Amino acid sequence: MNEALLRSLTPSVLAVLVRRGADFAAAEDAVQDALVEAVRTWPADPPRDPKGWLVTVAWRRFIDATRADAARRRREDLVDEEPTPGPAPAVDDTLQLYFLCAHPSLTASSAVALTLRAVGGLTTRQIARAYLVPEATMAQRISRAKRTVSGARFDRPGDVATVLRVLYLVFNEGYSGDVDLAAEAIRLTRQLAARVDHPEVAGPLALMLLHHARRAARTAPDGSLVPLAEQDRGRWDTEAIAEGVEILQTALARDRLGEFQAQAAIAALHADAPIAEETDWVQIVEWYDELVRLTDSPVVRLNRAVAVGEADGARAGLAALAAIDDSLPRHAAVAAYLHERDGDLTTAARLYAEAAHKAPNLAERDHLTRQAARLNARRRR
Repeated sequence: MNEALLRSLTPSVLAVLVRRGADFAAAEDAVQDALVEAVRTWPADPPRDPKGWLVTVAWRRFIDATRADAARRRREDLVDEEPTPGPAPAVDDTLQLYFLCAHPSLTASSAVALTLRAVGGLTTRQIARAYLVPEATMAQRISRAKRTVSGARFDRPGDVATVLRVLYLVFNEGYSGDVDLAAEAIRLTRQLAARVDHPEVAGPLALMLLHHARRAARTAPDGSLVPLAEQDRGRWDTEAIAEGVEILQTALARDRLGEFQAQAAIAALHADAPIAEETDWVQIVEWYDELVRLTDSPVVRLNRAVAVGEADGARAGLAALAAIDDSLPRHAAVAAYLHERDGDLTTAARLYAEAAHKAPNLAERDHLTRQAARLNARRRR
């Protein structure tokens, strides 16, 4: 990868986007996304026209971001226009759209993808990232879903489980900071919990509240990410935590455990620790074991490796990590963290730098880059 070439092309690509009508800040973000994509793909498939390639990818990123922002603003306007509390219809139109897009003629994964795109306002790239698949693959999946329902009658809404999965993915995008949808996802999940008696509805609502309670502490004044262990717990929203824990305890008492309840239990254990050093990592590992049993998800196994490293030591965490495909997103970041805890600063610094190149957003990339620089500085002392 010719990084000097990328640096030299950046100003001219940025200028092209601005001439096409993009405001400077949005153009800069789009160009940064294109550069990250170039670092990822060019070594295996270098373009014949590097500048043209960068302009095309950056412009697509700008258009995607603009559309997502417009969808977000439309939803914010609707929230602002809501009537004052009082008698109201039991069915929320937005929630009904989620059910209609989760059509019985679609597979669960296709229904989720279509709803996120059509109602959630997420870009194809954001949805692909959530599902750990290439953007082109997700675009095809969404197109097939649209064709499937184009002639269908929307008189049979989809199931609750699919809608819950969509709502949590929408919340996750809002929580990550790419689009501001977290509060809207919580609002709709509250309405869903009031409407249906489903064993798992309380799980995502509790999980959203527990995660949302930490939102103010997740970033520093300069916008950089603050890891969970370093967050100022005095800034956590204790009312949201208390509500989330109460909802979770009521759900667990029904003895119908689902994956969202298990995730919420992990979040509650983090919220219960007055300081990071008092986190009950042994219980967290046990809940991750339940999650593995329920989902067999590689992402869950990756997170479990971190918990094992905290509960039983870095070597045990690395042993758990060895069984996980190293192409999984954030695998390098987890490996870097565990190697640092094990005292191997050289390997950890290299892996932090590798993880930074693969980071899905600028905030995470900057954080990982700083971690690599910190360890390199320590090694030189």
